[in-house]
Amino acid sequence: MSRLWRDQLHVFLAPGRMDWVRWKRGLKPIQTGKATAVCETVEDGPVWAAALQQLDKILPDAADAELSLILSNHWVRYAVMPPQNEITTPEEVKSYADFRLREIYADRVDSWTFSISDWNPLTGAMCAAIPRDLLTQLEQLAADRRCKLSVLEPYLASVYDRWQAQLQGDTVYMAVIEAGRICLAVIQRGIWQSVRNQRISHSVAEDLLTALDQEAIWSGAKEAAGVVHLFAPEHPELTLPQDSGWSIIPLPSGKLPVLAHYPSVPVNRSGIDQCRA
Repeated sequence: MSRLWRDQLHVFLAPGRMDWVRWKRGLKPIQTGKATAVCETVEDGPVWAAALQQLDKILPDAADAELSLILSNHWVRYAVMPPQNEITTPEEVKSYADFRLREIYADRVDSWTFSISDWNPLTGAMCAAIPRDLLTQLEQLAADRRCKLSVLEPYLASVYDRWQAQLQGDTVYMAVIEAGRICLAVIQRGIWQSVRNQRISHSVAEDLLTALDQEAIWSGAKEAAGVVHLFAPEHPELTLPQDSGWSIIPLPSGKLPVLAHYPSVPVNRSGIDQCRA
């Protein structure tokens, strides 16, 4: 069936929430549903079990639809692949990605599956890994409910792809913040330098500021005032101290809007958005 004639189901999946939007097929798709569901913890199951249970509740009404999923950074592990002129074939790129992941995560990679952004020997790439069991269960769930799983994308990659044109400057800091997690990427002159994906241990702003300062020191690129491109729809009041040396450029800052199934209204929001003085 042509994509044009399939209903579209767009979903954001995270440990504590699921956001979904449904579009009716046609030349001009019409939004027919939108909701957010809280995912309660499932004991004696994988960390994604509650989210998949919520997904399973809406799929029976979406038979024959095309399913597009964005996965929370909680379930994704990233590795930067620096440029290597001698690496050119798909097999070499895959081996390089596996090597880079194992440098960071060791034998845990054995149970993961990974994807790679567009490889360029001059600019490198970024790879993202998720548990193989999670992918298998998502594929099986979609097949059982007669849905076509057409897109499966990490949250960081989705945000970067959508607003890449707005990320200007020799050194770009881009942060994607969700409930309980900060993901911070550093890109210099179009080359991925690092991706930090960590739990929030104090306040959102304190952990973000610490991460920015550490990345700036390691990259040797911090000037008198640093700028971070921030996408944090669950933390709309997030600010950094004026004397921190950092300022925030919120995403989106142009005409390209936020995708309807990105998380927005906080679910059981708690914590403090601002650094303590």
